[in-house]
Amino acid sequence: MLQGKKIWRSRTDSGKGRFFRKSLIMIFIVSGIPGLIIGGLIYWMAGGRVESELLQLHYQQIEQRSEQMDDQLSNLELLLSHWAFDNKFDYSLNGLDFVRDFKRTDDITKTLIAMQGSNALVKKAELFVGGKSQILFNPEYTPLQDQQDLNLYSKLIHGKNLTYWTQWAFDSDHPDQKDLTLVHHIPGGSPNPFGVLVFRFDSDKIASLLQTMTPYYEGEAFLQQKSGDLFVSASGSASNDTFVEALREKINGMKTEKGSFFFDWKGSTYTVSYGSLSRISDEWLYVSASPINSIIAPVMFISKLVITVSLIALLLAALLSWLASHRIYSPVKRLANLLGGYSGGAAWTGKEDEFALIEQQYQHLHKERLELNSKLAEQLPHVKESFLHQLLQGYLYAYSEEDLLRRMEKFKWEVGGRHFAVLFIQLNGIANMDEKFRSGDEGLITFAAVNMMKELASKHFEQSDTLNFHDLTAGIMLFLPEGGSYKQAVEAFSEELTTSVNRILRMRVTLAVSRQTAYISDLPNEFERVKQAVSYRNCDNANQIIDMEQGVLGGEAWAEPQYPFTLERELIQALRTGKEEEASELLSAFVGALSCAGAKEIDVQQGMLHLLGNIQHVIMVSGVNPNRLFKGVNLYEQLSQIREPKRMLTWFGDKVLAPYQKELSCRAGSEVKRLIEAAMIYMQQHYRQDISLDNCAEHIGTNPFYLSKSFKVVTGKNFIDYLTELRIEKAKELLRESELKINDVAEQVGYQHSYFNRIFKKLEGMTPTSYREQSQHL
Repeated sequence: MLQGKKIWRSRTDSGKGRFFRKSLIMIFIVSGIPGLIIGGLIYWMAGGRVESELLQLHYQQIEQRSEQMDDQLSNLELLLSHWAFDNKFDYSLNGLDFVRDFKRTDDITKTLIAMQGSNALVKKAELFVGGKSQILFNPEYTPLQDQQDLNLYSKLIHGKNLTYWTQWAFDSDHPDQKDLTLVHHIPGGSPNPFGVLVFRFDSDKIASLLQTMTPYYEGEAFLQQKSGDLFVSASGSASNDTFVEALREKINGMKTEKGSFFFDWKGSTYTVSYGSLSRISDEWLYVSASPINSIIAPVMFISKLVITVSLIALLLAALLSWLASHRIYSPVKRLANLLGGYSGGAAWTGKEDEFALIEQQYQHLHKERLELNSKLAEQLPHVKESFLHQLLQGYLYAYSEEDLLRRMEKFKWEVGGRHFAVLFIQLNGIANMDEKFRSGDEGLITFAAVNMMKELASKHFEQSDTLNFHDLTAGIMLFLPEGGSYKQAVEAFSEELTTSVNRILRMRVTLAVSRQTAYISDLPNEFERVKQAVSYRNCDNANQIIDMEQGVLGGEAWAEPQYPFTLERELIQALRTGKEEEASELLSAFVGALSCAGAKEIDVQQGMLHLLGNIQHVIMVSGVNPNRLFKGVNLYEQLSQIREPKRMLTWFGDKVLAPYQKELSCRAGSEVKRLIEAAMIYMQQHYRQDISLDNCAEHIGTNPFYLSKSFKVVTGKNFIDYLTELRIEKAKELLRESELKINDVAEQVGYQHSYFNRIFKKLEGMTPTSYREQSQHL
C-alpha cells in the first residue's frame, strides 16, 4: 500500500497530457492484442493441421518402433540359432558325465552366462540335456531329480519346430506364471534332438518395450500370435480383457494386414495402429491403441493457455501502461537516481543538478577503469605466454600474417621492422642426479631454469619471451632489429646460461638456434626444426649448441650408428629362457653399445624403439598378449619421451623386462626352462649337423613328445622353426661378415645348397646372394 501511494504521488506530480494518454493506449494494444492473435492462431493450427500432422507422426513412430521391435526379436532368434549350431552343443553332450568333465561343464556355464548377458531382454539362458544325461544348466549345472521338472523341460524337446516361441510356466507350483520363451533344439539342425537351448525373457522389460508404442504410457499395446497361443501386453492385461477382445474383433474385420483407424471405447477416442511381425514358423500381430487426447493434448493445452494469459494480459494492460509511463516521462530522473545510488552513495534527492551528479559519477567510473587496466597489465604476461604456446605449437595456422601481427601488437609486442628467431633449450643429466632430484621433479627443475633464462635473456636481447614446457625443455622467442646480427648475443647468452645451469642445477644444456625469419607464420616450422635438431645431440653428458644456419649437426660428420645385433639376439635368448640376471646385464650392455662415444640421441632412441618392437614380437610369439601384459600402456609413446640413455635403461628394465619375466616365471617352472635351455644349447652347438627332435630329446634325457610340447610353451616356437631360424641367422652372419661361397655357407649351417637357397628366400624374401649384396651397401 505504501509503495502504491508513492507511485501515485509521483504520477500526479508529473501531470497527464495527451502524449501520456496516447502512450497508454499504444502500450495497451501492443501488450494485449498480439497475445490474443497468437493464441487464436495456435489454437486453430492445433485443432486442424497440427492435429493431423501429429497423428500422422504418431502412426510413423508406431511403425518405426514395431520395426525396431521386429529387428530386436530377429536378432534374438539369430543369436540363439548361432549358439545352437555351435560345436559346444553337439552330440557329445548326450550321455556326457558332466561331473567328471568339469572343464566342459564350466565352459558351458560361461557360455550361457555370456548368452544371458548378450541382450537386456533375456532374463535367463538355459540348456536342458535330455536323453541319458537329464541335466539342466540355468546357467549353473543342476541335476534334475524331480520327475515333474524333468517332464516340464522334456516337453520343450518335442516342440513342433526346430526353433519356436512359446509362453511357458517353468515353476510347476505356479503354472499361471508364464515367461515369454524362445526355444531351439540341439544339436542345431538335427532330426533327433536330445536337448534345448532356452531364452527366458523378463516380463517387465518386454512390457517396457511394448510401452514405447504408447505415448505418455496411456492406452494399450500388445503382441499376440495369430494362432492365439501367445499373448503379451504392455499393461499386463489378459488376452480375454474386454478392451483387447474388442480391438481384436475390429482388426479381424479389416481387409489389410496393417493399418490404423480410430476406435471409440467408453467415451474416449483411441488411435489404433496394427500390423504383423514375421516370426519363426508363425505370424504375430502387434496392436497399439493410444487415446487421441494424449497425443494432441500438449499443443491444445498450450494454445488455450496462451489465450487465457493474453486475456489476463489485456486486463492488466492499462495498469502496466500507466506504471510504465513514468519511464517515458522521466529518463533523466531515472539516470540520476541510478548514478546517485552507485557505489554505495546516497540516492538522488532532486535538489542537486542532475548533470553535475552524472559528471561526478563519470570521474568515479574513469578511476575504476584505470584500476581495471592495471589489473589487465598484471595478467597480460600470462595471456602473452598462452598466445606464444599456441603460435609455436601451430594451433594458429588459420591466421594470416597480417592477423598475427595485429594480435601481437594488441599484446604490446613491438613487431614493426623486426625479424624473429626461436631458441629451444633442453636440460640433460637428471639421471645422474638421484641424490639431488628425484623422478617427478622435472617441473621444478624446469621452473628454476626458466627463471634463469628470463633474467639472462633480458640482459642480452632487446625484446624476448620465454616459454616453460615443464618437461626439462623451454623455448625463447627473439624479436630482432631488422638487418642486425644476433649471433654474438646468442653466443654470449648461451655461454652464460650453460655456466649458470651447470653450477647451480648441476645439469647440462643443449641449445638449438633457429634461422632468422621475417614472418611470424614461419615460426611454427622453425620451432619444429629446432626441436628435431636437439634430438641429434651427442649422448655425452656435455653442453652442446646446435645452430640451424650451419645445418642440424653444426657441420660435424655424422657417423653411421652401429646397431648391436649380437647383443640383441643374446638378450632375446636370455628372455626366452628366463635368465633374468643375464637379461638385465645384456640390456645394460646393449644400451651402452648404442650410446657409445659420438652416438646421437635420436640414434639411441630409435635403437631402443627397435629393440622394444623386437621384444614385443618375441612376447607375442611366446603366446602372451602385450596389451594384457602391459595393461594397454603405449610403451612406444613413453619411451619416445625419454631422452637420456640411463633413464631409458631404467625404464626398459622396469616397464618391459620385469613384467615379461614375471609372466614367464608363472608359465613355466625352472625345471622345464633348464630342460629347454639344454636343448637350445645343444642346437646352438650342433646346428651344422643333422639335428632331429629325437636325437635332441635323447641327448637331454627326455622323450620327443614332451620336448616338443615344452619347447612350444617356453619359447613360443616349434622345435624345427627355432632350429631353422638359428641356422638362417648364422648364415646371415656368414654372408655379412665373411667371403665364403654360398655353397660353403650352406654347408656351414647344415643345409644342402639347393634347399638352403629355397628356405633362405622363403624366410628372408630374397636369395642369399641378394642379401650379401644388400648388406654390403649398408
